[in-house]
Amino acid sequence: MSKLVKPAVVSFFSLLVGFSVSLFVNTSAQDQVVYELRTYTATPGNLDNLHARFRDHTTRIFAKHGMEVVAYWTPTDEEKSEDTLIYVLKHANREAADASWSAFIQDPEWTAVSEASNANGPILGGIEREYMIATDYSPMQ
Repeated sequence: MSKLVKPAVVSFFSLLVGFSVSLFVNTSAQDQVVYELRTYTATPGNLDNLHARFRDHTTRIFAKHGMEVVAYWTPTDEEKSEDTLIYVLKHANREAADASWSAFIQDPEWTAVSEASNANGPILGGIEREYMIATDYSPMQ
């Protein structure tokens, strides 16, 4: 009879371990630092205005809402260098990223800055974004 009990105990134990690992992985993924890659394309002739908005206002407002700027870049490709701004933000996790963006968009200071910078027409023609997590072999781990 004990031979019948052992496989059942082993199966239950395996199920329990698998469930525990699953909870750990899901919790870890939710608590994992998230990087956000954003690529902005300015409307023709407005890249300098976009840079000014980030330099003079946006970066400070990001910090106010817990958004950490890793870096800003401009492409080396001649054509893209005329209208493209690329940057990366660091967030505690995806939930924090969503909360920060929501607060940023609703911030009255941001609303005023956006309206002022677009007074002569939109300065931003397009946005691409990608949320990323570092791989287990990344130097960022």
